[in-house]
Amino acid sequence: MRDLVEIGMGRTAMRGYDLDDVEIVPSRRTRSSKDVSLAWQIDAYRFDIPLVTHPTDAIVSPATAVRVGELGGLGVLNAEGLWARHENVEERLAEVVRAAEEESDPAVAQKLLQKLHAAPIRPDLLALAIKQVKDSGVTVAARVSPQHAEELTPHLLAAGVEVLMVQGTIVSAEHVARDGEPLNLKRFIAELDVPVIAGGVGDYRTAMHLMRTGAAGVIVGFGESRSATTTQVLGIGVPMATAIADAAAARRDYLDETGGRYVHVLADGALNFSGDIAKAIACGADAVMLGEALAEASESPAQGYYWTAAAAHPSLPRSEITAFDGAGADLETVLFGPSSDPLGVLNLFGGLRRAMAKTGYRELKEFQKVGLMLRR
Repeated sequence: MRDLVEIGMGRTAMRGYDLDDVEIVPSRRTRSSKDVSLAWQIDAYRFDIPLVTHPTDAIVSPATAVRVGELGGLGVLNAEGLWARHENVEERLAEVVRAAEEESDPAVAQKLLQKLHAAPIRPDLLALAIKQVKDSGVTVAARVSPQHAEELTPHLLAAGVEVLMVQGTIVSAEHVARDGEPLNLKRFIAELDVPVIAGGVGDYRTAMHLMRTGAAGVIVGFGESRSATTTQVLGIGVPMATAIADAAAARRDYLDETGGRYVHVLADGALNFSGDIAKAIACGADAVMLGEALAEASESPAQGYYWTAAAAHPSLPRSEITAFDGAGADLETVLFGPSSDPLGVLNLFGGLRRAMAKTGYRELKEFQKVGLMLRR
């Protein structure tokens, strides 16, 4: 039974735990890290590391999506971002960065980003961006919001997208809009021949509902980061350790309900260090969505700045444009080292590999059974 805490007369709240509250407990066995596999697979697509990029222009261009794929992860383009709206996107991003650096008012850069996103989406530019990824031979993935999923998906599929992500700040099984037909996610997914990853969610019930739509993966979390302001703007937040564990419980129950259909859980938020990645997998995630952890990579399109896709919302932005002052290591070093940093911001997946080895686990699914302990 979930622990309920009385916060006032007649009002209770569920207790939840962040990744910082959880520690991984060593087992009776250790093994060589050379024997550890970080591979995972969603539908027919296999990846060497459990990495999916957060779909923001700040860290994912067609070129970086290709590089992430070459390094064993899945780079996700934002199909509603700048590469779908403008030519010479690098110049546009440089304008945003320059405004963030030079203007004393941070709202100047935010307004510029909103202005750039006010340009219409051009299917021809979107197709060009996807073609660049597809021609490299890596898996092609793109993100759409629930509001524009039905409109944009035919263009994405025609261009060669192989994994589709339907992601918003908060996603339910049915998106209702007064000014149009609702997006019935179950019907939408059933009509597609590509795997769909949907989210974000923060609780067992919503995760279960999304699994029942036929989604191949469910995103847990709302992209919590230094840049994200969802809690301040909407008052909505989720402690990630609890949210991941709840979604993993839904996955287990759905597996029993369907007689064997496995839905992947992707953790999105509060993943700043390699230890956070290890804890997310230990809580039940199959893979992690990294955003700001990749912002300082030298290949990052926004040159060390980060924001989520919600930053460009025309009336209610839920992300700041945040600067990260790092060494600018290349993406391979960020993911695999070598590292001289003692905090776990470089060699992210080397840290995960070592955590699994130190606790005696060889596969990611096995590591989901590792012991956990609360700090308080």
